[in-house]
Amino acid sequence: MERADKDLAFLLQYENVAWYEDGKVRILDRRIYPAKVEFVTCTSHTEVAQAITDMVTQSAGPYTAVPMGMALAAFECRGKSAAEQMEHLRRAAYTISHARPTTVKRMSQLTDVCLEVAERALAEGKNAAEEIKAHTIEMNNIRYSRMAAIGRYLVDMFPENGTVMTHCFAETIVGTMLRECRNRGRHIRLFCPETRPYFQGARLTASVCHDMGFDVTVISDNMPAFVMQREKVDVFTTAADAICCDGHVVNKVGTFQNAIVAKYMGIPYFVTGAPDQGHPTVDTVHIELRDPDFTLQAMGVRTAMEGVKGYYPAFDITPPALVSGVVTDLGIYSPYDLKRYFTDGNIGKDNLVV
Repeated sequence: MERADKDLAFLLQYENVAWYEDGKVRILDRRIYPAKVEFVTCTSHTEVAQAITDMVTQSAGPYTAVPMGMALAAFECRGKSAAEQMEHLRRAAYTISHARPTTVKRMSQLTDVCLEVAERALAEGKNAAEEIKAHTIEMNNIRYSRMAAIGRYLVDMFPENGTVMTHCFAETIVGTMLRECRNRGRHIRLFCPETRPYFQGARLTASVCHDMGFDVTVISDNMPAFVMQREKVDVFTTAADAICCDGHVVNKVGTFQNAIVAKYMGIPYFVTGAPDQGHPTVDTVHIELRDPDFTLQAMGVRTAMEGVKGYYPAFDITPPALVSGVVTDLGIYSPYDLKRYFTDGNIGKDNLVV
């Protein structure tokens, strides 16, 4: 079986996202990449959950870390009765899926699938941990293949020799859209806002673009309007942590303001991913507020005087009026017509694409 991460950047290879082996889960520490290439080794499912909470991996990284964590949970309870193992796995599923509040619904989809795989494995006398790991690789192949389809639709929106601006780290879509550009011989250049306070744009998106041989420039988060205007940006694009069925887009904080600027300047904003049935309206979204002190530093160096307060919403919400189209594996939809995505071809429990 050919893996769908073929020809993608180092950061997007399955083993370099999260990997279960011999009773441990190894997760690439994206908080320090690319300055250092180090892995956090988790020896329990609670450590995997903590790693997700602590942003060791983010964007679509948890889509691999979560099921690999469930494989580790299955290893932890090996040797117990089938009933005891399933009870342990259900508790682990809750812990892992609730590692970050904004993505509970998506993570629960993954843990639910892992529970089904484990129950079937135990009934057949198979190794539940290895079965969950194998299914995780299969899910990754499905997800990456869907992202390749999304990449093809998105690249259709890029002019030859066009200029594209991203925001945060769109994970698999960055790699697949660039692979599609390379396959078509289409040349683009990219601008990546740094995305404070974790600098995912500077460290992750720009690294993938550079790894794959594309012209990429990092800018600070207060430069997008100037750069859109001066450098004649053709397309603004992001992934999303959630796309509500009413067309609201939940993504890394800063997306909303960049979408406003893009709209003002007549630049289309395309969000990539599948609408979330778990979020029929924006009212169902919980915006995660993280440690405010983290905004008072940059990569470990304090930037504000002691006593100054910080504020750190992890995400913001972009209304559908600012979204030119939602690029899915089935095509590009109006943000006002997302329910049609499910009638065109509901992809069910594997509705996880970033």
